[in-house]
This record gives sequence, structure tokens and C-alpha cells, in this order.
Amino acid sequence: MTARSALRRYLLVSFLTWLPLGLMMASMVLLMTERGLSVAQVGLAMTVFGIVTVGLELPTGGLADVVGRRVVLAAAAAFLVAGLALMSMSTTFWMFLASVVLKGVARALSSGPATSWYVDTLHEIEGRDADLKPGLARGGAMESAALCLGVLAGGCLPLLVPSWLMFPLAAPSLAGAVAAAVLLVVVLLALPEPAHARRSLSGVLREVPVTVVAGVRLATGAPVLRRLMLAAASSGVVLVSIELLTPGRLAQLAGAAEAGGMAYAVVAALGFAGSAAGSALAPRAARLAGGSARGAIAGTVLTALSVGALAATAGLGGASGLMTAALGYVVLFAGLAVTSLLSLEMTHNAVTAAERTTVTSTSSLSLQSGGIVANLTFGALAAQAGVAAAWAVAAAVMLASALLFVRMPVATDSSRARVPRARSHSG
Repeated sequence: MTARSALRRYLLVSFLTWLPLGLMMASMVLLMTERGLSVAQVGLAMTVFGIVTVGLELPTGGLADVVGRRVVLAAAAAFLVAGLALMSMSTTFWMFLASVVLKGVARALSSGPATSWYVDTLHEIEGRDADLKPGLARGGAMESAALCLGVLAGGCLPLLVPSWLMFPLAAPSLAGAVAAAVLLVVVLLALPEPAHARRSLSGVLREVPVTVVAGVRLATGAPVLRRLMLAAASSGVVLVSIELLTPGRLAQLAGAAEAGGMAYAVVAALGFAGSAAGSALAPRAARLAGGSARGAIAGTVLTALSVGALAATAGLGGASGLMTAALGYVVLFAGLAVTSLLSLEMTHNAVTAAERTTVTSTSSLSLQSGGIVANLTFGALAAQAGVAAAWAVAAAVMLASALLFVRMPVATDSSRARVPRARSHSG
């Protein structure tokens, strides 16, 4: 396999991984409420999804490091097919709850293995000094493009499906299940990886916890990774502050919940487009800034300024308020994509294949932990002091996180070797 072939396969898998999620994004809550769930039940279902994803993040990352990337990605696709198909047919709270549990398992399984497969393959072809930025940038752009196209297609699909044929709001979830089935086939056929030593079930059960412990120890003990985990948590704070407060802000600007929902769908698609552009521009940002760490500082500052601009214009109304919100959203996600992409590159350069997916899962867990903190605090802060105050705090958190990239330590082969490793129990 050549580096170009590996990149094509990675880009295809990246696109197909996120397309099903984009397709169901616009209609999911509406589907639940139209089939009889209360707002409280929808919130409970989403909370269960988050708990399942967070709870399985590290074990599934360790599993991918032990049994291989392709097996775990295929399992993720299979769980996603089942979850989305069940969601399209669900009529009760318990059916919807089962569907979000399946989706949570799929989300945890899919967190990291595709990128780890690409990095491992590129290192095998070009050596550990291979430049990861171009491939990771294009992968991030493909993920954002999939979400952008998916959310627009998922929003239009219910309008195109005749009501006599099927329940229109179920069409996006069913289309997502089909896309996930395509992903399953592609993963099985297009992601070859070196054969792993055959392990018994008891061997796998012993080795996964050891790998998880070693990966977490590495993420919290290595200076580079410790800073990157804190940066991920800061990004989680900003992301949730935007996702939590933007729908209500847009509904207020549009004058009605329905119009606000449509405005949010358009703004979300624009945000994904901005994220795709930021991912594509990240390598150039690193070159212009003089390195990945400096490029990440630039992306972090741009993100903080964008959130600050949202806070400063929170008092505007009408069309001017909508325009400034949309522009701020696009620039924010572009800056955040630059920081995330360059942080991902630095993370992969600081680890070896033995704990690669576990460490990237730890980074994802850090981002979600920051989001949990924001969920618990920013809603109350916005209710007491206003949306502008909440966004101002988020901007300050993001701006402060830029200091984490100042004089960033450089991981070397010797520093990686000093980190405690998991012992293999397979032989």
C-alpha cells in the first residue's frame, strides 16, 4: 500500500463515519417528540447517550490498541446500523432509549481507531518522521464536510418523503442506517492491517485494562500530553457553551421556535463548513506561525475572539443579530478546527502504536469532561447573568488555554521510551 492509497481510504472512512450522524441530527429530537416523548424524556435519553459514550471511551480505545483498529471500527459501524434502524422504528421511550444506548456504544468504539490506523500505516510506509498534518487535515475536513452535507440532506429529506410511504421524520435515521452499513462494508474491505496475534477471550480481558491504565498514565504523566488534555477540556467548555446557548439565541432573533430551528440548521451547516476550512488550512497555519504549537495558539486566540464577539453582539436583534451570530459561528469553528487538528498531530507524535487509540480516547474524554462542566454551569449562568456573560466566560477560558501551547515540550523517542508500558499477556 502507498501513502496516497492509505490517505484515500482514511478519507473515505472519515466521511462515512460522520455522514450518518449528520443525517439524523436535524430530525432526531423532532422524531422523538412527534412519537410521544416529552422534553424531559428526550433530555434523559440524551443524558444516557452521554453516559454510555463517556463510560466506554477508554475501554474501547484500549480494545482497539489490543485487537486492532479494523475490528473495532467494524463493530462501531454495526452498532450504528442497529441504533439508527431501531430509532427509525421506535414508538416508545424504552425503544428510543435502547437506540441511543446502541448509538453511544458506536460512538465510543469509533473514537480514534480510524485516525490511529492512518497514522500507523503512514509510519509503516514513511517512518516515524512522516508529516501527519496534511493527511489529518484532509481527514478533519472530510468529517466536517460529511456533517455539513448530512445535516442539510437530513433536514430536507422529510420534505421529500411521501407520508403514505413512511413516517417522514424517520427517513433521515433510516438513511443514516444505510450509510452506516456502507461504512461497515468499506471498513471490512478497505482497511487492511497487520494480523494480530490470536488471543483468547481471557487474554483480551486481561490486556485491555492494562493497556488503558498505561495509556492514561502516559496521558497524565507526559508533559506534552498533559497540556493537550487540558486544552481539549477547554475546547469542550467552548463547544458546549455554543451548542447549549445558540439555539435559544437564534429562536429569539428569528421570533419563533420553528424559524429558530431552521436558522440553527443553516448556522450549524455553516459552522461545519467553517470547521472543514479550518482543518484544511491548519497545515498552512502551522507553517506561517512557525510550528504546530504556534499554529495552535493562533487557532485558540481566533476561537476566543470569536466567542468574545458573540458575547459583545448578544444585544443585537433582527437581521444584524442573525448575521453576526452566523459569522461568529463560522469563524469560531474554523479557529477551533485549526487548534484541534494541530493538537491531534502533536498527540500522535507523542505516542507509539501500542497506546495510540487509548490516548486519543483520553483526549476525547477530556473534551467531553469540559463539556460536562459547561453543561452544569453555563445554563445557570446564562439564566442569572445573560447569554453574553456566559459567552464572555467561555472566551476567557479559551484564551487562557492558549498559554498551554507556549514553550510546548517536544516529544522524542527517548521520552516516549521512559513512559511505563503495558506488558503483553498474549504470549
